[in-house]
Amino acid sequence: MTTNLIPLPENSPLVIAGQAASKAAARQVFIDYRTHKAKNTIRRQDADLQLFADYLKASEISVGDLSTDPKAWQGMTWGLIEGFVKWQLLEGYAVDSVNVRLSTVKQYAQLALKAGALDVSEYAMIRAIKGYSHKEKPNIDGTRKAEGINTRRATKARMTQKNDELVSTSKKSEPIFLSKEQRDIITASDGTPRGKRDALIICLMLEHGLRVGEVAILQAGDFNLSAATITFERPKTKTKQKDRLTEKTLQAAKAYLKIAPKTGNIWRASAMKNEGKAKQGKLTKQGITAGAIYKRVKMAGRKAGIEGLSPHDLRHTFAERAKQNLTKILQHAGGWNSPAVALRYQQQGEAATEGLVVED
Repeated sequence: MTTNLIPLPENSPLVIAGQAASKAAARQVFIDYRTHKAKNTIRRQDADLQLFADYLKASEISVGDLSTDPKAWQGMTWGLIEGFVKWQLLEGYAVDSVNVRLSTVKQYAQLALKAGALDVSEYAMIRAIKGYSHKEKPNIDGTRKAEGINTRRATKARMTQKNDELVSTSKKSEPIFLSKEQRDIITASDGTPRGKRDALIICLMLEHGLRVGEVAILQAGDFNLSAATITFERPKTKTKQKDRLTEKTLQAAKAYLKIAPKTGNIWRASAMKNEGKAKQGKLTKQGITAGAIYKRVKMAGRKAGIEGLSPHDLRHTFAERAKQNLTKILQHAGGWNSPAVALRYQQQGEAATEGLVVED
C-alpha cells in the first residue's frame, strides 16, 4: 500500500517556519565564517568586497551587502568577477592586491553556494578564475607602464582624511629594501627617550621581522635581557614565539627598557608641544598605537633619504637579508603561515631565530 504525500499550502505555519529556518541557516553560514576570522582579516575582506560592489555599481548593477547577506550574491556570474579582475589591472591596482581581492570574492562566493544563493555550475566557473603568478607580474606591470597606467594606485579603503583632503595610504607596488648604510641610519638613537624608543621599535621589525601590531602589544615581561631573548605573541597566526635578540636589538632594548614601564605595555607616546610638535624627545605616560609606529618609521626613513618607508618594508628587508637560510627556518622566524609566503617577502621551545643567519 502506498501513501501519496499531500503538499502543504504555502501559508501553512510549518512551511512558513521552514522558510524562516532556511533563511536563518543561510545567514548563519556567513556569520560562522566571519566569527572565526581575525578582526584585521574581516576588515580587509570588507574593503575588498566594497571595492567589488563599487565596481558593480559603476556598471549599473546594484547589490546588497556582499559580506553578510547571501541574497546579495544571487545572480552573480563568473563574467562579472572576471571583469572585476581585469578592471583592477586597468585602474593600476597592484597585482598582489588584485590576487588577494579575487581570493576574497571567491571565498564569499563559496559561502553563497553553501547558503543556497549561488548555482553549483556558476560557482564552478567562478572557482576556475585564476589570479596572476609572480612570474607574470613583471610582464603585467611592464605592459601597464608602457600604456601609461599608474601601478601605484590606492584603494578607497586606503585613503584617509587629513586637513580636508584625501591622502593616500596605499601599499606600494614594490617594497623598499634597505642597504646596510640606510639600516644603520634608521636604527641609530639620538640619545633622547624618544630616540631610544624608536631605535628599539625599528630593530624589532628590521632585525626580527615583527609585524607592527606585534610590536605595539609588547609587554615588559616579554624581554629577558640576561638571556638576550624576547617572547611575543603573533595574533595573525595565533602563536607565541621566542627569539634570540641580535646584538643591535639587545643594546637598543637595554637602553630603552631602563626608562620604560616595568609592568604592562612598554611603549610610551611622544610628548608634544602646541600644534602637535614633538617636545625635545620626551615621552608621556600614555601608550602608543600601531598608527603612531607607522609614523615613526616613516620619519626614520626620511633621515636615510627614503620617502614612504613603512613597517612592511622593514619586514621585507628582514626576509631579504635572511634569504640564504632554509625556507622552513625563515618561515618560523618571520611567523609566516607557509614557506611560499616567506619566499614572497624576499627580493625576486628553542628560539625561533636559532640557526637563522642574517647578512650585513
